[in-house]
Amino acid sequence: MDYVKLTERLIKALVIDEDAVSVKEFPSDDEKKIEIQVMVNNDDMKRVIGRDGRTINSIRTILAASSSLHDHKYISLNVEGF
Repeated sequence: MDYVKLTERLIKALVIDEDAVSVKEFPSDDEKKIEIQVMVNNDDMKRVIGRDGRTINSIRTILAASSSLHDHKYISLNVEGF
């Protein structure tokens, strides 16, 4: 399962400036963990985070559910603006 593509597709559906979205996977010491870093435009941060973090937590839930169906890895998702 390609979690980077899944994350990128979910994030791009939310933001206005799709070209500014950058999603990268970083290596982890633990083989059961995947670290994903998302960079979005500062103007789109509100859309990605959502009220009280509901939107980003929903994306994390989707990733966790997908992981539990495929390879049972823990996915760490971090979002930053630039």
